[in-house]
Amino acid sequence: MRKRLLGMCLMAMMGVLLTAGKEVMAFLPNFEPVTLLIVLFTLCFGPMALGAVGVFLLLEGLLYGFGSWWVMYLYIWPLLAGLTLLFRWMDRAWQWAVFAGLYGLAFGTLCSLTYLPVGGVRMMFAWIASGLPFDFMHAGGNFLLMLLLYRPLRGALEKLRRVSGL
Repeated sequence: MRKRLLGMCLMAMMGVLLTAGKEVMAFLPNFEPVTLLIVLFTLCFGPMALGAVGVFLLLEGLLYGFGSWWVMYLYIWPLLAGLTLLFRWMDRAWQWAVFAGLYGLAFGTLCSLTYLPVGGVRMMFAWIASGLPFDFMHAGGNFLLMLLLYRPLRGALEKLRRVSGL
């Protein structure tokens, strides 16, 4: 019972941390710690990271409304956790920096999928093309944050996992 409660509290705190980190850096376009944190949460806590993503999704919807952008988030962030599990064999900061950068670059394309049923292929490609400058900034920000913070944050989260017994 104690371990389950501890896990639920940890998922909630990780979800709040995702939201707070995004809000603190909101003044920088497409430069946020969400990708970094979801990758690290997934590597350190496995499937519990999906609970944190769920809390993050709910909080984002409550803060900004449950519009079409939110539908994108419903598959984009769980996909990141799934891909992280797939590539969990990687252990070097530069590997995860490249991974995070590529995910940032693909972000706009992934978002555009929600416009396919609404406006067709032309609208989808218009969305991709208009968002490319932001995707490049997103890729650069993800790469830089992961390269600089992967090791220290991974160490801290691994210690938290060991101490908590989760």
